[in-house]
Amino acid sequence: MIEVDALTKRYGDKLAVHDLSFTVRPGQVTGFLGPNGAGKSTTMRMIVGLDRPTSGRATVNGIPYAAHPAPLRQAGALLEAKSVHKGRSARAHLVALAQTHGLPASRADELLDLVGLSSVAHKRAGTFSLGMSQRLGVAAALVGDPGTILLDEPVNGLDPDGVLWIRTLLKDLAAEGCTVLVSSHLMSEMAVTAEHLVIIGRGRLLADTTVDELIARVVVDTVVVRTSRTPALRDLLTGAGATVETDEDGRLLVGGLPAERIGELAATAGLPLYEVVPQRASLEQAYMELTRDTVEYEGGRS
Repeated sequence: MIEVDALTKRYGDKLAVHDLSFTVRPGQVTGFLGPNGAGKSTTMRMIVGLDRPTSGRATVNGIPYAAHPAPLRQAGALLEAKSVHKGRSARAHLVALAQTHGLPASRADELLDLVGLSSVAHKRAGTFSLGMSQRLGVAAALVGDPGTILLDEPVNGLDPDGVLWIRTLLKDLAAEGCTVLVSSHLMSEMAVTAEHLVIIGRGRLLADTTVDELIARVVVDTVVVRTSRTPALRDLLTGAGATVETDEDGRLLVGGLPAERIGELAATAGLPLYEVVPQRASLEQAYMELTRDTVEYEGGRS
């Protein structure tokens, strides 16, 4: 388990993380989200002892990460995919990490097979693509078979097969009881991978909630309707004050009327309905709504 308590980090006049508190519990994938510059990477670095907090505390399984006698057995982290000695082979990198904790060299071979790098085990890490480096970084995070995993943007550079692989791996680790904290800017991926979300903006906590709870906060005033009498139903609903658009599948996207009222009007007019579904917000919509006022780096429009 990861516990962050009133964590604050200041760089000169810059307050990167401010009084941040949250808990990452075992048995689920927790997504760590926020705009660029929100303080996600800084927070993860403080959790594993790479940055010292200005104030506050972060612990892994009850004590600071660096205080564990065998830290790689407690938590593994991928914070920067390219932070590997470029002249060292993938296998040599993993063997060196394993030996710091008295693990056999065979552990490196097991992990190379797990992440799909066995065929390039003896190639220099400096020749690896970003996707290959991500896979090596995941292997390094798993060297000590830890109960806690922290991954910062692990799907960057991965092809679709790689994205599916990391998604499955994270879910499997959580199912085994691991504590999994993963940051990402891909809301579509978080929607199918994470169960819980910790969202920060400008170093402050914005939400500590489940995916479903966050999405439920956003009201989408649109009902998807399908009928064999599209023109007649469109005219009927428009006459009742609704806004009506047609999607590429010929379904009506109705705004301004609840599903119950749409059904009543259609029944009165004798128009068949094959589908009446209130539209649900996406995770991306909910995230954008929540973080709108905390975006630090925003492009202009031409």
